[in-house]
Amino acid sequence: MVSNQLKAERSNADEDQLLVKEAIKGDEQAFARLLLRYKDSIYYLILKMVNNKNDAEDLTLEAFGKAFSNLNLYSFDYAFSTWLYRIARNNCIDFLRRKKGVHYSIDMNTDDENEGNGLHLKSPLPDPEQHLIIKQRSLVLHHFITKLTPHYKYLIELRYFREFSYEEIAKKLDLPLGTVKVQLFRARNRLYELIGEADIKE
Repeated sequence: MVSNQLKAERSNADEDQLLVKEAIKGDEQAFARLLLRYKDSIYYLILKMVNNKNDAEDLTLEAFGKAFSNLNLYSFDYAFSTWLYRIARNNCIDFLRRKKGVHYSIDMNTDDENEGNGLHLKSPLPDPEQHLIIKQRSLVLHHFITKLTPHYKYLIELRYFREFSYEEIAKKLDLPLGTVKVQLFRARNRLYELIGEADIKE
């Protein structure tokens, strides 16, 4: 049983690396498959850390945006899933430090199998490159975002590209805060549907 599990994990890791290679070449379906494969696990990892569904949904898109924008930095010596989880976790730590003043030990989660994979916790000091990545966090997803209806596309633009808060969006669009949250939730779901449709294309 353990042997079969290890074989399955190794097979998944090998398939991930093939998808990464295709994604680096710009293959839309490869991006879609990687996102759909890990979307739920990344979301629940983040939700445990931030304990807020809206923040977790936002940070999930951020994590994939950062990962896809930096695929050229991924080392094929390690599992893609480990690298992706580390990006998501580091992103959460930065978010909690910035928004809530929560601090984590630099040694947290040291039980990872591939601890020395070259993606370490960032310094609390501002990093110019990191600021650029944040600005471009949904860059790779932009192709799919352009396929949304104009209203959903505008909501995504305000939230993820222009970094409006939910309250700022509600004020700008003259909508109740609850309506904005529901519509953004639907916009994200539609975005994932579009990505899923790309994945199943022949």
